[in-house]
Amino acid sequence: MLSFQQIKAVGGISILLLGGGAYLFHEKIGIVFTKLRDRLPFLARRKIPVSVNYHFTRVCNAECGFCFHTAKSSYRAPLEDAKLGLLMLKRAGMRKMNFAGGEPFMYPKFLGELLEFCRDELQLESISIVTNGTKVTEKFLEKYGRCIDILAVSCDSFDAKTNIEIGRGKDGGNREQLFRIAEWCHEYGIKFKLNTVVCKLNYHEDMVDTVEQLGPFRWKCFQVLMVEGENDSEKTLRDVRKFQITDEQYEEFCDRHKHLKCFVPESNKVMAGSYLILDEFLRFLDKADGIETASDSILEVGVQKALEQVRWDEESFEKRGGVYDWSKEVAAGCGEGLDKALEF
Repeated sequence: MLSFQQIKAVGGISILLLGGGAYLFHEKIGIVFTKLRDRLPFLARRKIPVSVNYHFTRVCNAECGFCFHTAKSSYRAPLEDAKLGLLMLKRAGMRKMNFAGGEPFMYPKFLGELLEFCRDELQLESISIVTNGTKVTEKFLEKYGRCIDILAVSCDSFDAKTNIEIGRGKDGGNREQLFRIAEWCHEYGIKFKLNTVVCKLNYHEDMVDTVEQLGPFRWKCFQVLMVEGENDSEKTLRDVRKFQITDEQYEEFCDRHKHLKCFVPESNKVMAGSYLILDEFLRFLDKADGIETASDSILEVGVQKALEQVRWDEESFEKRGGVYDWSKEVAAGCGEGLDKALEF
């Protein structure tokens, strides 16, 4: 049943809010205008930044060749500015905050302060971190685990040679650290997640057995993405062109892994415009067409005006499952969880 609200005006005229529409209604004539929101901007539906990805630093200790958020700046907002921005987002309706980079664990104290602020002051539904895993320690998770709902670790291959070619470290060894992190997450009540970028070097790989052993509750697999000014040529810090794959190659990878319960594919088409990205200057970034543009800082113009300056496809956000079991209470994954008998 559709809900409606009638706002009395003058001369027998009212504003009728019905479903998602706004109508000018005359008691004798009936509906006069059916696209009232277009005529009266103050009736326009406010955008709610339900889930925000705050890339508070671009600094990283890896050199992934396909990275689309490169170290073009070493800036990091002062802690109080960052907290103010988070508070503004919360007041605008944010329910989930994801900290990313760069590599957020390059600044563990700063990250820890923001985690505690989001948990204790803002009381968000979900707080997550995306990391390459190299700097994650048990000590950090022991201290801040209560503030973390999800820890997502980027892992593009379980083959050392492939990882070296991609740019994830000089020895390419991430398998042992992945199992350590998975066990720490289990111990400290954090939901363990995997993120994989599917590219020319790994689309043929079969990752089923190891993913099942790790037991993530969610395994997000992105199709490698080109963003102008970030990774599109020899003039940018990274050049994604040698890593690009066809849609058919991406589907080949997906077909090999889609039977896993935790598997969540995201092609370029699905990703486009569906993420709210906040950069180190507290600006929303628009990467929808593979061309990066930025809003003004939310500290300068407010959340709503900044949102109006970028394209955020809320429908695509919903279709890709942007809201999911993102709090600690619910947990299900690709298996029965981490096998403690496995040796590192």
